[in-house]
Amino acid sequence: MGVCERAGGWRWQGSAGALRAAVGVLLLLRLGLAQSVPPHTVCPAAASPQSLTEPQYQHTAEEDASVGFMEALVQSFLHTVQPNPFPKDLILKIVQDFDVQLNQEIIKEALVYEVGFLVCTAIGVLYIVLMPIVGFFLACCRCCGNCGGKMYQKQTSSVDCRRRTLYWTAFVTTVILLAGNICMFKSNKAIKVSVDQSQAELNKTIDNIQSFLTAVPQQVDHVVNESYRTIQEVTGNLDAIGPQLGREIQERFRGTLDPALHSIRLLEQETVDISLQMIGLNSSWAQLQSSMDRLQANFTAVKNQIDNTLSNPKCAGCNNLRPVLEKLTLDTSITMPSLNQFQSAVDEINKIDLRSKIKEAEDYFDSIPQIVTNNTKDVVQSSKQQLGKIKTQISQVTNEIPLSALTNVSETLNQLQRDIDRVTPEFKRAEHIRWAACVAVCCVVLLVVVCNFLGLVLGPLGLTPKANPTERSCTADCGGTFFIMGAVVSFLFSWLFMIAVLLLFLLGGNVYTLLCQPWTDGQLLKLIDTPGLIPGLDIGSTLGLKTDISISDIYRDCEKDQPLWTTLRLYELINLEDLLDVTKYTEEIRKHFEETNITLSTIAVLSPEVKNQLRRFSNIATNIDSTAVMQQMNNISSINLNTTADRLDELAAIQINNDAREELENEARNLRQIQTDIETIIIPQLNNLNSTIKSLESTAKKSNETVEEVLSNVGAAQDFLNTNTKQIVKTESMKFLDCQLSYFINYADWANITITQQVGRCGLVARAVNSVEIILCSYIVESLNAFWFSLGWCMIFFIPSIIFSIKLAKYYRRMESSDVYDDDLNMSRIPRAQMKFS
Repeated sequence: MGVCERAGGWRWQGSAGALRAAVGVLLLLRLGLAQSVPPHTVCPAAASPQSLTEPQYQHTAEEDASVGFMEALVQSFLHTVQPNPFPKDLILKIVQDFDVQLNQEIIKEALVYEVGFLVCTAIGVLYIVLMPIVGFFLACCRCCGNCGGKMYQKQTSSVDCRRRTLYWTAFVTTVILLAGNICMFKSNKAIKVSVDQSQAELNKTIDNIQSFLTAVPQQVDHVVNESYRTIQEVTGNLDAIGPQLGREIQERFRGTLDPALHSIRLLEQETVDISLQMIGLNSSWAQLQSSMDRLQANFTAVKNQIDNTLSNPKCAGCNNLRPVLEKLTLDTSITMPSLNQFQSAVDEINKIDLRSKIKEAEDYFDSIPQIVTNNTKDVVQSSKQQLGKIKTQISQVTNEIPLSALTNVSETLNQLQRDIDRVTPEFKRAEHIRWAACVAVCCVVLLVVVCNFLGLVLGPLGLTPKANPTERSCTADCGGTFFIMGAVVSFLFSWLFMIAVLLLFLLGGNVYTLLCQPWTDGQLLKLIDTPGLIPGLDIGSTLGLKTDISISDIYRDCEKDQPLWTTLRLYELINLEDLLDVTKYTEEIRKHFEETNITLSTIAVLSPEVKNQLRRFSNIATNIDSTAVMQQMNNISSINLNTTADRLDELAAIQINNDAREELENEARNLRQIQTDIETIIIPQLNNLNSTIKSLESTAKKSNETVEEVLSNVGAAQDFLNTNTKQIVKTESMKFLDCQLSYFINYADWANITITQQVGRCGLVARAVNSVEIILCSYIVESLNAFWFSLGWCMIFFIPSIIFSIKLAKYYRRMESSDVYDDDLNMSRIPRAQMKFS
């Protein structure tokens, strides 16, 4: 009855226990989700600084093999004419004495250096003077009938051999002239193409340099702006110091606090389960007790009926069964162990309200970020002030780097580009005139070549070797006339063309030897590097450097695509490490952080009273024993009323009296029914009760282990919080600070590398200089030299062309008088038109 009386007391606790069970499940889910989230990194990597953006440069001029088709031949000739090395010392003397007066020694030295050009000039002058004179006297002699002017040809046995010899020499000379003329046309076209492209190429080169000059300040600003981004990031982290630093402190606590809270949650869940099992035990016991009482009443009634029947005189032999009846009993009493102490302990645990203890610990855990925020307001504010000073210091990098020099260069280039655009129309008109004049010269030379070829073709075509010279055909006579026309044109224009050759030779040859060649091998840059040669070109003093810097050094570094930091030796001018050194500010921030005290109040996860109650509950939970109940249940299970029922059936079978027989049969049937009730109702209820008791015993033992785990984990967590809280707060604060300061260290390293190794890579400048050299020398000068060389080549071969043409013309022209010669004279035929000339 004790258990039945407690049923009402457990019923309300079962409802509350069910609620706590649901809450416990939710808390376990929350813990599982929290553990599944990856831990926050104490120092997340800062965003990588954006790499420098290189400007997009236009494609500039490159070497063109079609332009320098005569480069090797012309340069070989010029090296023969001028084998002397670059006259650096002579040029310096001329420049230094130019404003005063050139002395005789310098003039003599200059003439000695130019002796090759002087010799060629003398030859050219001699050509210019003699050619018209020789042509004038030759014309006069021919008009007087001399020098081949007499239309008479002596016939000898060697006339055919002489004609063939003159023919082939004239042919070879004409082919050479034609080759030179072709080179003239091609070089003239190359000059025009080079000049036409020069403006566009120069503009592209200037635009590229302008892009470079514009990009350098932008790159420096980019480096400084990246510092602002770093400062903004650190400022944002300081503003969020509560969540960030608080999370790190929470992570350090989580390792010991979470297991303690988890075990408390498990214990709460187990106490809820015990309460539910106690309610189930009470219900099972009440149901079993009701069934047992009803069974006991039925058994007593049946036993009394049997006793009355056996006492009936009409029952034959019934007294023999009375001893069996007296022994027939049904002991259905079951004594439950007392669970009052255990129930009391469970009630105490429920009164503790473990859920509230968990809530207190979680509230303490969740309040850490806000506590950190409140305790660090002053240090955050002072740190922001130091960040402002860091920003001001780093911004001085822009002022320290002499970017104004780049601005001056940019203005100079703008003026140069405007000048180029201004003179371009006049230059194009002049180039058109030059091109037309050169085409006219080429056409005159071509006229001579055409006259010679016409003479070479028509002369033999109309010639009959054995024919009388006075009877030569008109075709042969035209061939001879074309030879004379070629010679006349050669005499008329060769000396004029030689003047052009001489002037272009002196101009192009000296430009090549004094400008292009030393430009290519670096001698020109060494000359420009001479101190005082060009006023205002002292780059070192202009930039304020301690040492001098030469154009050659700059060009050499730019060829290697070096940055301006090393090319212009800005390290002598700027102490970059000092500008990027923010140690004094970071140390001030560190000092403020060390002086800041972040105080976390101590918390008792479980009070000593609660721990004692848990120990008392653990001790009582180990005393639950279901052995006695099992023994009583075995006794009930051993009851067998069927044996007595069988005896009653045997006794009823020998009865004569029908009433007695029926009574015995009914009583046997009732006993079997009671046995059936025991087996179908009582035994299952007993098994259910047994299962409930065993489950309660198992849960109690598990709760005992859980209590031990709670006490162990809570003790460890409490000791950890009591001894390590201050140290954890201090350690995590320093880690957070080191993380923020590491951003500046990483930025300083990046900025140092970027400025010293990437900003202003000047490979474009070297390529621009090379482009100007290609435009001026490889295009224009080479084409110009190819033209005068081709024209001079033709002028030189005009001399043998004139000689061979005049001599060969007499073999084809119709003579006015003839010489008598033997008809049997064996004469060979002159080559005819049907012959193939290669």
